Amino acid sequence: MPPNNGIERLVRPDLASFVGYSPCKSPDTLAGKVEVPVESIIKLDANENPYGCSPRVNRALAAYPYVNIYPDAAQTELRKQLQKYTSVGAEHIVAGSGSDELIDLILRLFLEPGDEVISCTPTFDMYRFSTKLCGGTMVEIPRDENFAIRVDAVKAAITKRTKVIFVANPNNPTGTLTPRRDILQILDTGLPVVVDEAYYEFSGQTVAPLVTGYANLMVLRTFSKWAGLAGLRVGYGIFPCKIAETLLTIKPPYNVNVAALVAVSESLRDAKYLVGSVQKIITERDRMFNELKQLAWLKPFPSYTNFIFCSVLNGDARELQLKLQSKGIIVRYFGLPFWRNGVRITVGKPEHTDALLKALREASGK
Repeated sequence: MPPNNGIERLVRPDLASFVGYSPCKSPDTLAGKVEVPVESIIKLDANENPYGCSPRVNRALAAYPYVNIYPDAAQTELRKQLQKYTSVGAEHIVAGSGSDELIDLILRLFLEPGDEVISCTPTFDMYRFSTKLCGGTMVEIPRDENFAIRVDAVKAAITKRTKVIFVANPNNPTGTLTPRRDILQILDTGLPVVVDEAYYEFSGQTVAPLVTGYANLMVLRTFSKWAGLAGLRVGYGIFPCKIAETLLTIKPPYNVNVAALVAVSESLRDAKYLVGSVQKIITERDRMFNELKQLAWLKPFPSYTNFIFCSVLNGDARELQLKLQSKGIIVRYFGLPFWRNGVRITVGKPEHTDALLKALREASGK
């Protein structure tokens, strides 16, 4: 047998069996496979904002004349704008191509091969994804029956190799809010703690002001959800000053593109409009939760986000996801053990909820 001279032999052995992140479906990929036209598909799987971005964003992007010029690598104006929005100094702020990039940068900063990262599952799978790519080991601490963090279990899992602890708050995929007292207990370990507040605008709860008082606290935010900018990929983090300085050094120089910079600037100028959209989503979330509670075979969990997690009490969650998909309604299913046979459903517009409820009743035969 001839020797293997392909370059694949030089690939990192630890990535040979790597399981990537499971992305959401694009409606275009379902053309001809569902009962409705592509344009009628209701996408409730990625926690996107159904009301879209501020109208100011579209106008500004159409008129922007400098797409041939690289953006400011130091993010000077963007960080000033975020300082005003967060009430935390610009010296603490670093932006990224979505908060996903910041997760990766944080782990690059702290991890050496074999180091450990703690997360509380089920939670955002990018923590596992980036930990593995950075050569680390993910230590998963299961949440309790109501998806609350078990602080004592987190503390018990800490070893000499633990370098970072992630807390998604509110949590994705469960919508659960972690009390501040629990976060403070985890901060008291002294280890780097990342509190991912991707859904802050829906919960109204934040620990961002504590960054100036805790040298080990890092907070992540995004414009994907509340501001409807998921397609432009822009997020930011609030860090201790020295960590922010280092992240600015190790990040790619032009990681936030000019379209995203324009969109953020206009979004912050039109925050009143966006807050109105957020309030519509919160109102619809509450209605959807109450309606889902009427279905005896589903158990929806209270949510502080723009989605609701449901355990399927009678039936198979994967089968339910496929039934809904066939009717042109896409919901999120991961198929991982700690999901407890459940689906995550993004809150859409009222008419989306009505279509969802109709499909769910049909799926149950009622």
